[in-house]
Amino acid sequence: MSKVLTGRKRSHYCGLLNKENAGQEVVLLGWVHIRRDLGGMIFFDLRDRFGIVQVVFNDQSGPEVFARAETVRPEFVVEVLGRVEIRPEGLINKNISSGEIEVAAVDLRILNKAKTPPFYIKDGIDTDESLRLKYRYLDLRRPEMQNNLILRHKVTMAIRNFLDQEDFLEIETPMLTKSTPEGARDYLVPSRVQPGAFFALPQSPQIFKQLLMVAGFDKYFQIVRCFRDEDLRADRQPEFTQLDMEMSFVEVEDVLNFAERMMSEVFRRVLGKSAPLPFPRLTYDEAMGRFGSDKPDLRFGLELVDIADVAAGCGFKVFAGTVESGGWVRGINAKACGKYSRKEIDELAAHAAIYGAKGLAWMIVEEGGEIRSPIAKFFSPEEISIIFQKMGAEPGDLLLFIAADWLTTAESLGHLRQEIARRENLIDPDELNFLWVTDFPLLEYDPEEERWVAMHHPFTSPKDEDLLILQSQPGQVRAKAYDMVLNGMELGGGSIRIHRREVQEQLFALLGFSPEEAYSKFGFLLDAFEYGTPPHGGIAFGIDRIVMLMARRESIRDVIAFPKTKNATDLMTQAPGEVAEKQLHELCIKLDLTQDE
Repeated sequence: MSKVLTGRKRSHYCGLLNKENAGQEVVLLGWVHIRRDLGGMIFFDLRDRFGIVQVVFNDQSGPEVFARAETVRPEFVVEVLGRVEIRPEGLINKNISSGEIEVAAVDLRILNKAKTPPFYIKDGIDTDESLRLKYRYLDLRRPEMQNNLILRHKVTMAIRNFLDQEDFLEIETPMLTKSTPEGARDYLVPSRVQPGAFFALPQSPQIFKQLLMVAGFDKYFQIVRCFRDEDLRADRQPEFTQLDMEMSFVEVEDVLNFAERMMSEVFRRVLGKSAPLPFPRLTYDEAMGRFGSDKPDLRFGLELVDIADVAAGCGFKVFAGTVESGGWVRGINAKACGKYSRKEIDELAAHAAIYGAKGLAWMIVEEGGEIRSPIAKFFSPEEISIIFQKMGAEPGDLLLFIAADWLTTAESLGHLRQEIARRENLIDPDELNFLWVTDFPLLEYDPEEERWVAMHHPFTSPKDEDLLILQSQPGQVRAKAYDMVLNGMELGGGSIRIHRREVQEQLFALLGFSPEEAYSKFGFLLDAFEYGTPPHGGIAFGIDRIVMLMARRESIRDVIAFPKTKNATDLMTQAPGEVAEKQLHELCIKLDLTQDE
Protein backbone atom coordinates (compact mmCIF):
# COMPACT_ATOMS: atom_id res chain seq x y z
CA MET A 1 0.00 0.00 0.00
CA SER A 2 1.40 3.41 -0.96
CA LYS A 3 1.76 6.13 1.57
CA VAL A 4 -0.81 8.92 1.54
CA LEU A 5 1.98 11.46 2.10
CA THR A 6 5.23 11.46 0.15
CA GLY A 7 7.41 11.47 3.23
CA ARG A 8 7.94 15.20 2.91
CA LYS A 9 7.03 17.29 5.92
CA ARG A 10 5.35 20.68 5.81
CA SER A 11 8.08 23.31 5.84
CA HIS A 12 5.93 26.43 6.11
CA TYR A 13 2.35 27.54 6.57
CA CYS A 14 0.81 29.22 3.52
CA GLY A 15 -0.20 32.47 5.20
CA LEU A 16 3.20 32.93 6.86
CA LEU A 17 5.27 33.02 3.66
CA ASN A 18 6.60 36.43 2.57
CA LYS A 19 9.40 38.00 0.55
CA GLU A 20 11.93 36.95 3.20
CA ASN A 21 11.38 33.37 1.97
CA ALA A 22 12.24 34.22 -1.67
CA GLY A 23 14.43 31.54 -3.25
CA GLN A 24 13.56 28.87 -0.68
CA GLU A 25 12.17 25.45 -1.53
CA VAL A 26 8.98 24.86 0.45
CA VAL A 27 6.52 22.05 1.12
CA LEU A 28 2.95 23.24 1.63
CA LEU A 29 -0.15 21.33 2.74
CA GLY A 30 -3.69 22.64 2.59
CA TRP A 31 -6.92 23.16 0.72
CA VAL A 32 -7.30 24.63 -2.76
CA HIS A 33 -9.21 27.85 -2.16
CA ILE A 34 -9.56 29.17 -5.72
CA ARG A 35 -8.31 27.71 -9.01
CA ARG A 36 -7.74 29.74 -12.20
CA ASP A 37 -6.82 28.06 -15.51
CA LEU A 38 -5.25 30.43 -18.06
CA GLY A 39 -4.41 27.79 -20.61
CA GLY A 40 -0.67 27.43 -20.33
CA MET A 41 -0.72 28.48 -16.68
CA ILE A 42 -2.78 27.33 -13.69
CA PHE A 43 -2.99 29.32 -10.45
CA PHE A 44 -4.10 28.00 -7.06
CA ASP A 45 -4.79 29.97 -3.94
CA LEU A 46 -3.71 27.40 -1.37
CA ARG A 47 -5.24 27.83 2.09
CA ASP A 48 -4.41 26.71 5.60
CA ARG A 49 -5.37 28.20 8.95
CA PHE A 50 -2.69 30.90 8.69
CA GLY A 51 -3.95 32.26 5.36
CA ILE A 52 -3.42 31.73 1.63
CA VAL A 53 -0.59 31.83 -0.87
CA GLN A 54 -0.66 31.76 -4.65
CA VAL A 55 0.78 28.63 -6.32
CA VAL A 56 1.72 28.67 -10.03
CA PHE A 57 1.87 25.72 -12.42
CA ASN A 58 3.38 26.16 -15.90
CA ASP A 59 5.56 24.28 -18.40
CA GLN A 60 8.44 24.39 -15.93
CA SER A 61 6.37 22.29 -13.52
CA GLY A 62 6.58 19.33 -15.87
CA PRO A 63 3.80 17.70 -17.96
CA GLU A 64 2.73 15.15 -15.30
CA VAL A 65 2.47 17.76 -12.55
CA PHE A 66 0.63 20.17 -14.84
CA ALA A 67 -1.80 17.41 -15.86
CA ARG A 68 -2.58 16.69 -12.20
CA ALA A 69 -3.10 20.42 -11.58
CA GLU A 70 -5.72 20.45 -14.36
CA THR A 71 -7.81 17.90 -12.43
CA VAL A 72 -7.82 19.82 -9.15
CA ARG A 73 -10.95 21.62 -7.97
CA PRO A 74 -11.70 23.90 -4.98
CA GLU A 75 -11.43 22.24 -1.54
CA PHE A 76 -9.19 19.42 -2.79
CA VAL A 77 -6.55 18.63 -0.17
CA VAL A 78 -3.09 18.79 -1.75
CA GLU A 79 0.63 18.72 -1.11
CA VAL A 80 2.76 21.19 -3.09
CA LEU A 81 6.54 21.26 -3.52
CA GLY A 82 7.82 24.50 -5.01
CA ARG A 83 10.11 27.49 -4.88
CA VAL A 84 9.16 30.91 -3.46
CA GLU A 85 9.48 33.70 -6.02
CA ILE A 86 8.87 37.45 -5.91
CA ARG A 87 5.78 38.38 -7.91
CA PRO A 88 6.26 40.51 -11.01
CA GLU A 89 5.80 44.25 -10.53
CA GLY A 90 2.16 45.20 -10.85
CA LEU A 91 0.87 41.75 -9.77
CA ILE A 92 1.32 42.24 -6.02
CA ASN A 93 -1.80 41.47 -3.96
CA LYS A 94 -1.86 43.92 -1.04
CA ASN A 95 -4.94 42.26 0.46
CA ILE A 96 -3.04 39.21 1.77
CA SER A 97 0.11 38.89 3.87
CA SER A 98 1.77 36.67 1.23
CA GLY A 99 0.79 38.99 -1.60
CA GLU A 100 4.35 39.90 -2.61
CA ILE A 101 5.33 36.34 -3.44
CA GLU A 102 4.09 33.19 -5.17
CA VAL A 103 5.19 29.57 -5.18
CA ALA A 104 6.36 28.06 -8.48
CA ALA A 105 5.27 24.43 -8.17
CA VAL A 106 7.51 21.54 -9.16
CA ASP A 107 5.43 18.74 -7.68
CA LEU A 108 1.79 18.21 -6.70
CA ARG A 109 0.06 15.38 -4.90
CA ILE A 110 -3.69 15.17 -4.47
CA LEU A 111 -4.26 13.87 -0.94
CA ASN A 112 -8.04 13.88 -1.16
CA LYS A 113 -10.73 15.04 -3.54
CA ALA A 114 -13.77 17.10 -2.52
CA LYS A 115 -17.36 17.44 -3.62
CA THR A 116 -18.63 20.91 -4.44
CA PRO A 117 -19.49 22.49 -1.04
CA PRO A 118 -23.11 23.57 -0.41
CA PHE A 119 -21.88 27.16 0.13
CA TYR A 120 -18.79 29.18 -0.71
CA ILE A 121 -15.83 28.78 1.65
CA LYS A 122 -15.26 32.49 2.09
CA ASP A 123 -16.11 35.27 4.50
CA GLY A 124 -19.35 37.25 4.46
CA ILE A 125 -21.49 34.60 2.81
CA ASP A 126 -25.25 35.18 2.71
CA THR A 127 -26.24 31.64 3.65
CA ASP A 128 -28.98 30.36 5.93
CA GLU A 129 -27.51 29.56 9.34
CA SER A 130 -29.17 26.15 9.45
CA LEU A 131 -27.19 25.13 6.35
CA ARG A 132 -23.98 26.39 7.93
CA LEU A 133 -24.70 24.40 11.12
CA LYS A 134 -25.53 21.23 9.17
CA TYR A 135 -22.14 21.42 7.45
CA ARG A 136 -20.32 23.00 10.38
CA TYR A 137 -17.01 21.35 9.46
CA LEU A 138 -17.14 23.32 6.18
CA ASP A 139 -18.34 26.51 7.85
CA LEU A 140 -15.34 26.32 10.17
CA ARG A 141 -13.00 26.37 7.18
CA ARG A 142 -14.00 29.96 6.49
CA PRO A 143 -11.29 32.39 7.68
CA GLU A 144 -13.63 34.52 9.80
CA MET A 145 -14.86 31.46 11.69
CA GLN A 146 -11.33 30.18 12.20
CA ASN A 147 -10.30 33.62 13.45
CA ASN A 148 -13.16 33.52 15.98
CA LEU A 149 -11.90 30.24 17.45
CA ILE A 150 -8.30 31.46 17.41
CA LEU A 151 -9.49 34.54 19.31
CA ARG A 152 -11.24 32.27 21.79
CA HIS A 153 -8.02 30.34 22.34
CA LYS A 154 -6.12 33.57 22.96
CA VAL A 155 -8.72 34.70 25.50
CA THR A 156 -8.57 31.49 27.54
CA MET A 157 -4.76 31.45 27.38
CA ALA A 158 -4.60 35.07 28.57
CA ILE A 159 -6.93 34.23 31.45
CA ARG A 160 -4.95 31.15 32.48
CA ASN A 161 -1.62 32.97 32.31
CA PHE A 162 -2.93 35.90 34.35
CA LEU A 163 -4.49 33.72 37.04
CA ASP A 164 -1.45 31.48 37.26
CA GLN A 165 0.69 34.54 37.95
CA GLU A 166 -1.77 35.49 40.71
CA ASP A 167 -1.36 32.07 42.43
CA PHE A 168 -4.74 30.68 41.41
CA LEU A 169 -5.12 26.92 41.01
CA GLU A 170 -7.23 25.39 38.23
CA ILE A 171 -9.17 22.53 39.82
CA GLU A 172 -11.76 20.40 38.02
CA THR A 173 -15.13 19.73 39.63
CA PRO A 174 -17.60 16.89 38.82
CA MET A 175 -19.69 16.77 35.67
CA LEU A 176 -22.04 14.18 37.16
CA THR A 177 -23.54 15.64 40.30
CA LYS A 178 -26.75 15.94 42.30
CA SER A 179 -29.86 17.74 41.09
CA THR A 180 -30.68 20.68 43.37
CA PRO A 181 -33.55 23.18 43.27
CA GLU A 182 -33.32 26.83 42.15
CA GLY A 183 -32.16 28.20 38.82
CA ALA A 184 -32.93 26.73 35.43
CA ARG A 185 -33.96 23.14 34.74
CA ASP A 186 -31.24 20.52 35.03
CA TYR A 187 -30.13 18.12 32.35
CA LEU A 188 -30.57 14.71 33.97
CA VAL A 189 -28.45 11.60 33.42
CA PRO A 190 -29.96 8.26 34.50
CA SER A 191 -27.78 5.89 36.50
CA ARG A 192 -27.56 2.33 35.16
CA VAL A 193 -26.05 0.86 38.33
CA GLN A 194 -28.60 2.52 40.61
CA PRO A 195 -31.95 2.13 38.82
CA GLY A 196 -34.32 5.05 39.26
CA ALA A 197 -31.55 7.42 40.39
CA PHE A 198 -30.28 10.33 38.32
CA PHE A 199 -27.23 12.50 38.10
CA ALA A 200 -27.55 16.12 36.96
CA LEU A 201 -25.13 17.95 34.70
CA PRO A 202 -23.92 21.04 36.57
CA GLN A 203 -25.47 24.44 35.92
CA SER A 204 -22.33 25.81 37.57
CA PRO A 205 -19.66 24.49 39.96
CA GLN A 206 -21.08 26.77 42.68
CA ILE A 207 -21.31 24.36 45.61
CA PHE A 208 -18.09 22.53 44.77
CA LYS A 209 -16.06 25.72 44.58
CA GLN A 210 -17.41 26.74 47.97
CA LEU A 211 -16.34 23.35 49.33
CA LEU A 212 -12.87 23.98 47.86
CA MET A 213 -12.75 27.13 50.01
CA VAL A 214 -13.62 24.98 53.03
CA ALA A 215 -10.78 22.68 51.97
CA GLY A 216 -8.27 25.52 52.07
CA PHE A 217 -7.68 26.16 48.35
CA ASP A 218 -8.04 29.90 48.78
CA LYS A 219 -7.69 30.86 45.08
CA TYR A 220 -9.54 28.58 42.68
CA PHE A 221 -10.49 28.90 39.03
CA GLN A 222 -11.80 26.65 36.29
CA ILE A 223 -12.71 27.16 32.65
CA VAL A 224 -15.63 24.80 32.71
CA ARG A 225 -18.57 23.55 30.68
CA CYS A 226 -21.98 24.14 32.28
CA PHE A 227 -25.47 23.02 31.29
CA ARG A 228 -28.89 24.61 31.60
CA ASP A 229 -32.13 23.35 30.10
CA GLU A 230 -33.69 26.74 29.37
CA ASP A 231 -35.20 28.72 26.53
CA LEU A 232 -32.46 29.92 24.22
CA ARG A 233 -31.57 33.28 22.66
CA ALA A 234 -28.69 34.61 20.58
CA ASP A 235 -26.51 34.81 23.70
CA ARG A 236 -27.60 31.49 25.27
CA GLN A 237 -26.71 27.83 24.70
CA PRO A 238 -27.76 24.65 26.54
CA GLU A 239 -24.07 23.96 27.12
CA PHE A 240 -21.76 26.89 27.61
CA THR A 241 -18.31 27.72 28.94
CA GLN A 242 -17.59 29.93 31.89
CA LEU A 243 -14.59 31.14 33.81
CA ASP A 244 -15.39 30.20 37.38
CA MET A 245 -13.43 31.82 40.22
CA GLU A 246 -13.54 31.79 44.01
CA MET A 247 -11.36 33.36 46.71
CA SER A 248 -11.20 33.08 50.49
CA PHE A 249 -10.91 35.92 53.00
CA VAL A 250 -12.31 38.53 50.62
CA GLU A 251 -15.03 41.16 50.63
CA VAL A 252 -16.87 42.79 47.75
CA GLU A 253 -14.13 45.36 47.06
CA ASP A 254 -11.46 42.68 46.82
CA VAL A 255 -13.37 40.70 44.18
CA LEU A 256 -14.31 43.76 42.15
CA ASN A 257 -10.80 45.19 42.13
CA PHE A 258 -9.24 41.88 41.15
CA ALA A 259 -11.81 40.97 38.48
CA GLU A 260 -11.65 44.34 36.71
CA ARG A 261 -7.87 44.26 36.75
CA MET A 262 -7.96 40.79 35.18
CA MET A 263 -10.51 41.74 32.53
CA SER A 264 -8.66 44.90 31.55
CA GLU A 265 -5.46 42.89 31.18
CA VAL A 266 -7.14 40.17 29.09
CA PHE A 267 -8.54 42.77 26.67
CA ARG A 268 -5.11 44.42 26.49
CA ARG A 269 -3.32 41.17 25.73
CA VAL A 270 -5.85 39.92 23.18
CA LEU A 271 -7.12 43.08 21.49
CA GLY A 272 -4.46 45.60 22.42
CA LYS A 273 -7.18 47.68 24.12
CA SER A 274 -7.39 47.99 27.89
CA ALA A 275 -10.11 49.69 29.88
CA PRO A 276 -9.25 52.43 32.39
CA LEU A 277 -9.50 51.41 36.03
CA PRO A 278 -11.49 51.47 38.21
CA PHE A 279 -14.67 50.58 36.32
CA PRO A 280 -17.67 52.86 37.02
CA ARG A 281 -20.20 51.49 39.51
CA LEU A 282 -23.95 51.77 39.82
CA THR A 283 -26.20 50.20 42.41
CA TYR A 284 -29.06 48.09 41.10
CA ASP A 285 -31.55 50.81 42.09
CA GLU A 286 -29.52 53.48 40.25
CA ALA A 287 -29.18 51.35 37.12
CA MET A 288 -32.89 50.57 36.96
CA GLY A 289 -33.93 54.13 37.81
CA ARG A 290 -31.62 55.89 35.35
CA PHE A 291 -31.34 53.37 32.52
CA GLY A 292 -34.19 50.89 32.95
CA SER A 293 -31.83 47.93 33.02
CA ASP A 294 -29.56 46.06 35.42
CA LYS A 295 -27.05 45.79 32.55
CA PRO A 296 -27.18 49.27 31.02
CA ASP A 297 -25.24 50.40 27.98
CA LEU A 298 -23.54 53.66 28.96
CA ARG A 299 -22.07 54.46 25.54
CA PHE A 300 -24.93 56.91 25.01
CA GLY A 301 -27.22 59.05 27.16
CA LEU A 302 -31.02 58.88 26.94
CA GLU A 303 -31.40 58.51 30.68
CA LEU A 304 -34.80 57.96 32.26
CA VAL A 305 -36.25 61.05 33.95
CA ASP A 306 -38.69 60.83 36.85
CA ILE A 307 -41.67 63.20 36.40
CA ALA A 308 -43.89 61.64 39.08
CA ASP A 309 -44.08 64.90 41.06
CA VAL A 310 -45.57 66.69 38.06
CA ALA A 311 -47.68 63.74 36.96
CA ALA A 312 -49.30 63.39 40.40
CA GLY A 313 -51.26 66.62 40.07
CA CYS A 314 -51.78 66.84 36.31
CA GLY A 315 -55.04 66.44 34.47
CA PHE A 316 -53.92 63.35 32.58
CA LYS A 317 -55.62 60.58 34.52
CA VAL A 318 -53.30 57.83 33.26
CA PHE A 319 -50.30 59.62 34.78
CA ALA A 320 -52.00 60.77 37.96
CA GLY A 321 -53.61 57.38 38.59
CA THR A 322 -50.31 55.55 38.12
CA VAL A 323 -48.59 57.75 40.69
CA GLU A 324 -51.46 57.30 43.13
CA SER A 325 -51.21 53.51 42.84
CA GLY A 326 -47.46 53.59 43.54
CA GLY A 327 -46.26 53.18 39.96
CA TRP A 328 -43.65 55.06 37.94
CA VAL A 329 -44.08 57.85 35.42
CA ARG A 330 -40.80 58.41 33.60
CA GLY A 331 -39.61 59.58 30.24
CA ILE A 332 -36.63 59.93 27.96
CA ASN A 333 -35.60 62.80 25.73
CA ALA A 334 -34.84 61.57 22.22
CA LYS A 335 -32.71 64.53 21.19
CA ALA A 336 -33.39 65.92 17.69
CA CYS A 337 -35.99 63.20 17.02
CA GLY A 338 -38.87 65.64 16.74
CA LYS A 339 -38.61 64.92 13.02
CA TYR A 340 -40.10 61.46 13.57
CA SER A 341 -43.36 60.81 11.76
CA ARG A 342 -46.43 59.49 13.50
CA LYS A 343 -45.70 56.11 11.91
CA GLU A 344 -42.22 56.06 13.44
CA ILE A 345 -43.60 57.02 16.87
CA ASP A 346 -46.15 54.21 16.56
CA GLU A 347 -43.26 51.83 15.83
CA LEU A 348 -41.60 52.94 19.06
CA ALA A 349 -44.86 52.35 20.92
CA ALA A 350 -45.06 48.84 19.49
CA HIS A 351 -41.48 48.22 20.59
CA ALA A 352 -42.28 49.35 24.14
CA ALA A 353 -45.38 47.15 24.14
CA ILE A 354 -43.18 44.07 23.77
CA TYR A 355 -42.01 44.73 27.34
CA GLY A 356 -45.47 45.30 28.79
CA ALA A 357 -46.13 49.02 28.22
CA LYS A 358 -49.79 49.59 27.40
CA GLY A 359 -49.17 52.99 25.88
CA LEU A 360 -46.47 55.47 24.91
CA ALA A 361 -47.21 59.16 25.52
CA TRP A 362 -45.18 61.73 23.59
CA MET A 363 -44.48 65.41 23.12
CA ILE A 364 -42.60 67.07 20.25
CA VAL A 365 -41.00 70.41 21.00
CA GLU A 366 -41.48 72.68 17.98
CA GLU A 367 -39.45 75.74 17.08
CA GLY A 368 -40.44 78.63 19.33
CA GLY A 369 -41.31 76.26 22.18
CA GLU A 370 -44.71 75.16 20.86
CA ILE A 371 -45.78 71.61 21.64
CA ARG A 372 -47.23 69.01 19.33
CA SER A 373 -48.73 66.23 21.43
CA PRO A 374 -52.07 64.49 22.03
CA ILE A 375 -51.59 64.84 25.82
CA ALA A 376 -50.39 68.48 26.02
CA LYS A 377 -53.91 69.73 26.75
CA PHE A 378 -53.90 67.93 30.10
CA PHE A 379 -50.94 69.95 31.43
CA SER A 380 -50.72 73.56 32.55
CA PRO A 381 -47.99 75.80 31.11
CA GLU A 382 -46.19 75.62 34.47
CA GLU A 383 -46.28 71.80 34.42
CA ILE A 384 -44.99 71.73 30.83
CA SER A 385 -42.19 74.09 31.84
CA ILE A 386 -41.15 71.83 34.74
CA ILE A 387 -41.17 68.75 32.49
CA PHE A 388 -39.03 70.57 29.88
CA GLN A 389 -36.59 71.66 32.57
CA LYS A 390 -36.31 68.17 34.06
CA MET A 391 -35.75 66.57 30.67
CA GLY A 392 -33.52 69.27 29.16
CA ALA A 393 -35.97 69.71 26.31
CA GLU A 394 -35.09 71.91 23.34
CA PRO A 395 -36.74 72.63 19.98
CA GLY A 396 -36.56 69.53 17.80
CA ASP A 397 -36.67 67.04 20.69
CA LEU A 398 -39.08 64.13 21.08
CA LEU A 399 -40.13 63.40 24.67
CA LEU A 400 -41.43 59.88 25.34
CA PHE A 401 -43.26 58.80 28.51
CA ILE A 402 -44.46 55.53 30.04
CA ALA A 403 -46.67 55.15 33.11
CA ALA A 404 -46.94 51.70 34.69
CA ASP A 405 -45.64 49.64 37.58
CA TRP A 406 -41.96 50.26 38.24
CA LEU A 407 -40.64 47.16 36.48
CA THR A 408 -42.72 47.59 33.32
CA THR A 409 -41.80 51.27 33.10
CA ALA A 410 -38.12 50.59 33.63
CA GLU A 411 -37.86 47.71 31.18
CA SER A 412 -39.96 49.38 28.48
CA LEU A 413 -38.02 52.64 28.58
CA GLY A 414 -34.75 50.75 28.96
CA HIS A 415 -35.32 48.87 25.72
CA LEU A 416 -36.74 51.98 24.07
CA ARG A 417 -33.55 53.95 24.73
CA GLN A 418 -31.57 51.15 23.09
CA GLU A 419 -33.86 51.17 20.06
CA ILE A 420 -33.54 54.92 19.65
CA ALA A 421 -29.75 54.73 20.05
CA ARG A 422 -29.66 52.11 17.31
CA ARG A 423 -31.85 54.18 14.98
CA GLU A 424 -29.87 57.35 15.58
CA ASN A 425 -26.41 55.69 15.37
CA LEU A 426 -25.48 56.85 18.88
CA ILE A 427 -23.45 53.74 19.70
CA ASP A 428 -19.69 53.76 19.17
CA PRO A 429 -18.78 50.15 18.25
CA ASP A 430 -15.12 50.76 19.15
CA GLU A 431 -15.81 51.89 22.72
CA LEU A 432 -15.32 49.49 25.63
CA ASN A 433 -17.70 50.67 28.32
CA PHE A 434 -17.25 48.47 31.38
CA LEU A 435 -19.48 48.88 34.41
CA TRP A 436 -20.20 47.23 37.75
CA VAL A 437 -23.78 46.90 38.98
CA THR A 438 -23.91 46.19 42.73
CA ASP A 439 -26.31 45.83 45.65
CA PHE A 440 -28.88 43.64 43.94
CA PRO A 441 -31.96 42.59 45.90
CA LEU A 442 -31.30 39.32 47.69
CA LEU A 443 -34.79 37.96 46.96
CA GLU A 444 -37.68 38.57 44.62
CA TYR A 445 -41.26 37.41 45.09
CA ASP A 446 -42.74 34.89 42.64
CA PRO A 447 -46.52 35.49 42.58
CA GLU A 448 -47.18 32.25 40.70
CA GLU A 449 -45.42 30.08 43.28
CA GLU A 450 -46.38 32.47 46.09
CA ARG A 451 -42.92 32.42 47.62
CA TRP A 452 -39.61 34.20 47.67
CA VAL A 453 -36.92 33.10 45.23
CA ALA A 454 -33.22 33.99 45.15
CA MET A 455 -32.39 36.69 42.63
CA HIS A 456 -28.93 35.22 42.03
CA HIS A 457 -28.72 31.92 43.91
CA PRO A 458 -29.48 30.78 47.48
CA PHE A 459 -25.84 30.91 48.60
CA THR A 460 -25.48 34.69 48.21
CA SER A 461 -24.79 36.60 51.41
CA PRO A 462 -27.06 39.45 52.54
CA LYS A 463 -25.39 42.77 53.26
CA ASP A 464 -24.34 42.88 56.91
CA GLU A 465 -26.49 45.91 57.70
CA ASP A 466 -29.59 44.15 56.25
CA LEU A 467 -29.31 40.94 58.26
CA LEU A 468 -31.57 42.39 60.96
CA ILE A 469 -34.50 42.67 58.52
CA LEU A 470 -33.95 39.31 56.77
CA GLN A 471 -36.99 37.78 58.46
CA SER A 472 -39.24 40.84 58.79
CA GLN A 473 -38.66 42.59 55.44
CA PRO A 474 -37.05 40.06 53.08
CA GLY A 475 -37.94 42.10 49.99
CA GLN A 476 -35.82 45.03 51.26
CA VAL A 477 -32.67 42.99 51.86
CA ARG A 478 -29.76 43.78 49.58
CA ALA A 479 -27.21 41.18 48.53
CA LYS A 480 -23.45 41.28 48.43
CA ALA A 481 -23.85 40.59 44.72
CA TYR A 482 -22.35 42.23 41.66
CA ASP A 483 -22.41 41.96 37.88
CA MET A 484 -19.79 43.12 35.38
CA VAL A 485 -21.37 44.70 32.31
CA LEU A 486 -19.77 45.57 28.97
CA ASN A 487 -21.64 47.64 26.40
CA GLY A 488 -25.04 46.64 27.72
CA MET A 489 -24.30 42.92 28.10
CA GLU A 490 -23.63 41.04 31.32
CA LEU A 491 -20.15 39.51 31.16
CA GLY A 492 -20.33 37.83 34.53
CA GLY A 493 -21.73 37.93 37.99
CA GLY A 494 -20.89 36.83 41.47
CA SER A 495 -21.26 37.48 45.16
CA ILE A 496 -19.82 37.08 48.60
CA ARG A 497 -21.20 33.76 49.82
CA ILE A 498 -22.88 32.74 53.03
CA HIS A 499 -20.28 30.91 55.13
CA ARG A 500 -22.23 30.35 58.39
CA ARG A 501 -24.68 27.50 58.75
CA GLU A 502 -27.32 29.44 60.70
CA VAL A 503 -27.54 32.17 58.04
CA GLN A 504 -27.74 29.62 55.24
CA GLU A 505 -30.54 27.80 57.04
CA GLN A 506 -32.44 31.09 57.48
CA LEU A 507 -32.25 31.72 53.77
CA PHE A 508 -33.36 28.20 52.88
CA ALA A 509 -36.38 28.72 55.17
CA LEU A 510 -37.26 32.00 53.44
CA LEU A 511 -37.13 30.17 50.11
CA GLY A 512 -39.71 27.71 51.36
CA PHE A 513 -37.53 24.73 52.25
CA SER A 514 -38.39 22.76 55.34
CA PRO A 515 -35.35 21.86 57.51
CA GLU A 516 -35.64 18.27 56.32
CA GLU A 517 -35.80 19.25 52.65
CA ALA A 518 -32.91 21.67 53.00
CA TYR A 519 -30.78 18.99 54.61
CA SER A 520 -31.69 16.34 52.04
CA LYS A 521 -30.62 18.68 49.22
CA PHE A 522 -27.71 20.54 50.78
CA GLY A 523 -26.79 18.64 53.94
CA PHE A 524 -23.19 18.12 52.83
CA LEU A 525 -22.75 21.89 52.47
CA LEU A 526 -24.43 22.70 55.79
CA ASP A 527 -22.25 20.11 57.53
CA ALA A 528 -19.13 21.59 55.90
CA PHE A 529 -19.97 25.01 57.32
CA GLU A 530 -19.43 23.54 60.81
CA TYR A 531 -15.79 22.69 60.16
CA GLY A 532 -14.19 26.13 59.91
CA THR A 533 -15.41 27.77 56.68
CA PRO A 534 -13.60 31.01 55.79
CA PRO A 535 -15.43 34.04 54.43
CA HIS A 536 -15.32 33.69 50.64
CA GLY A 537 -16.69 35.00 47.40
CA GLY A 538 -16.20 34.84 43.70
CA ILE A 539 -17.47 35.50 40.23
CA ALA A 540 -18.13 33.63 36.98
CA PHE A 541 -17.69 35.04 33.47
CA GLY A 542 -19.29 33.80 30.26
CA ILE A 543 -16.41 32.94 27.92
CA ASP A 544 -18.77 32.69 24.94
CA ARG A 545 -20.13 36.20 25.51
CA ILE A 546 -16.68 37.70 26.05
CA VAL A 547 -15.41 36.28 22.77
CA MET A 548 -18.62 37.25 20.96
CA LEU A 549 -18.14 40.88 22.01
CA MET A 550 -14.45 40.85 21.15
CA ALA A 551 -15.19 39.38 17.72
CA ARG A 552 -18.13 41.78 17.20
CA ARG A 553 -20.52 38.98 16.37
CA GLU A 554 -24.27 39.04 16.92
CA SER A 555 -24.55 35.45 18.17
CA ILE A 556 -22.45 33.27 20.45
CA ARG A 557 -22.99 30.44 17.96
CA ASP A 558 -20.35 32.15 15.81
CA VAL A 559 -17.68 31.71 18.49
CA ILE A 560 -18.48 28.12 19.51
CA ALA A 561 -17.06 25.31 17.41
CA PHE A 562 -20.14 23.07 17.42
CA PRO A 563 -23.15 24.97 18.82
CA LYS A 564 -26.78 24.05 19.18
CA THR A 565 -29.72 25.82 17.53
CA LYS A 566 -32.35 27.84 19.38
CA ASN A 567 -34.24 24.56 19.76
CA ALA A 568 -31.24 22.95 21.49
CA THR A 569 -30.55 20.63 18.55
CA ASP A 570 -27.36 19.82 16.66
CA LEU A 571 -28.18 19.94 12.94
CA MET A 572 -24.91 18.23 12.03
CA THR A 573 -25.18 15.13 14.26
CA GLN A 574 -28.99 15.27 14.60
CA ALA A 575 -28.70 15.25 18.39
CA PRO A 576 -30.73 14.74 20.49
CA GLY A 577 -31.97 11.49 19.00
CA GLU A 578 -33.78 8.31 19.90
CA VAL A 579 -31.94 5.48 21.60
CA ALA A 580 -32.37 1.74 21.34
CA GLU A 581 -34.97 0.00 23.46
CA LYS A 582 -32.17 -2.09 24.95
CA GLN A 583 -30.48 1.04 26.32
CA LEU A 584 -33.72 2.22 27.92
CA HIS A 585 -34.25 -1.22 29.44
CA GLU A 586 -30.76 -1.17 30.98
CA LEU A 587 -31.62 2.16 32.59
CA CYS A 588 -35.04 0.94 33.80
CA ILE A 589 -36.70 3.70 31.75
CA LYS A 590 -40.00 3.33 29.95
CA LEU A 591 -41.18 6.19 27.73
CA ASP A 592 -44.70 7.51 28.20
CA LEU A 593 -45.23 9.41 24.96
CA THR A 594 -48.39 10.17 23.02
CA GLN A 595 -48.47 9.35 19.32
CA ASP A 596 -48.00 13.02 18.43
CA GLU A 597 -45.00 13.32 20.76
